[in-house]
Amino acid sequence: MYLLYSTLLTIGFIIMLPRLAIDARRNRKYVTGLRERLGNGPHLAGLGRRVIWLHCVSVGETEAARPLVRALRQSFPSYLLVISTTTVTGQKVARRAFAQDAAAIIYFPIDFAWTIRRVLNHLAPAMVLIMETELWPNLLRQCRRRSIPVAVVNGRISDRSFRRYRRLGGFIRRVLNDVAIAAMQSDADADRIRDLGMDAARVFTSGNLKFDSVATAVDPSLTTTIRERFGFNQNERLIVAASTHAPEESIGIEAFNQVRKSGPGERVRLLIAPRHPERFDEVAEQLATSGCSWTRRSSPPATTDTSCDVVLLDSIGELRAVLPLADVAFIGGSIAPHGGHNVLEATAQAVCVVTGAHTRNFDAITRVLLSEDAMVQLRDVPFSEAPAELAQHIVELLQDQNLRQSMAARARAVSERNRGATERTVAAISRLLESTESANETIPFPAIHVTAAK
Repeated sequence: MYLLYSTLLTIGFIIMLPRLAIDARRNRKYVTGLRERLGNGPHLAGLGRRVIWLHCVSVGETEAARPLVRALRQSFPSYLLVISTTTVTGQKVARRAFAQDAAAIIYFPIDFAWTIRRVLNHLAPAMVLIMETELWPNLLRQCRRRSIPVAVVNGRISDRSFRRYRRLGGFIRRVLNDVAIAAMQSDADADRIRDLGMDAARVFTSGNLKFDSVATAVDPSLTTTIRERFGFNQNERLIVAASTHAPEESIGIEAFNQVRKSGPGERVRLLIAPRHPERFDEVAEQLATSGCSWTRRSSPPATTDTSCDVVLLDSIGELRAVLPLADVAFIGGSIAPHGGHNVLEATAQAVCVVTGAHTRNFDAITRVLLSEDAMVQLRDVPFSEAPAELAQHIVELLQDQNLRQSMAARARAVSERNRGATERTVAAISRLLESTESANETIPFPAIHVTAAK
């Protein structure tokens, strides 16, 4: 099966080469970090210090890793920390967030056996940590052969991923046998990975690191800079459309115009933060024909910045600093069926959150917030009806300050009750590092339940 997997991976890579060349010419999306993706990373072996390698896929996993990285540095000061990402945007966020914490920040290698062997030779990690559930067979197999324990942390398996993994039958069981421990976000996630074949004794529920990550400090100086640049103030209301995908920007702009026509009593403005940087210019073109006055964060400051209707946040890593300025935040990837994005960064800043119906990537978080009446979720309606649906709920929130405040307070309480995943995860990592046995050792963990995060 491993030979078949590697063959299919190679064929897929060859088929994708024309697309990669086109994208490289347009925006260097995939060619960036190509040397590291082919295993030519930094040489840390032989420096006399052991290495922990933490892999985050993209922006969401990188942001969630903030408290874990801080705890690893505090708990294991003698170790070097290497952080990898798959996406360019995740790399940019990691370099900004962990510049003082990591000995190296690299792109994750393509999962060919030879690239993985090259990276392991260069890093010689004592442990590999994988955020969420990136199960790369060759990485896990090569680590097992070298007795390098691999831990899944903040693990999550959605219903859709579970069904896909089950189709792999015995192969996925062999892959999971190369995972030393799996610290899963919820009991449901833990049950799924056990059902896929992982030894129950090596699985436990840690809770969700995202509840801890929202407690990390926002840079107040950056928030002040943005507030002053665009003139956001208490006499107006700011709607933030965060992490949007097509066609959520056009839906948000139309909803914004409907909100303004309803006359909530104060001036209303909109800030749009597309999820992917390669779409910044596309969204700018939409704004140019929207009839709204607008500006870009990346443009030189202008006198019209404080009076424009819409601000396009075409920057990386600044969304968290913007959220404290918002009154209502729509979290994207949820009207467009992408599974949603993290709502907790907004709720932690006492911002009322609205999402679409598609939130499978944050199912447990969504359920607990909805059960506490701590967020608003739209109905699953056609795109043509979505602007009116979104505008209706935003108007209700903007017109009722008590509703906004009570909802924000309930959301913050949910976050506070569900913290502690970092401490449990680091305790498990510490026990694993102390072990001198091979990565597939059965390690008994106590049953740990996170009631509100189920």
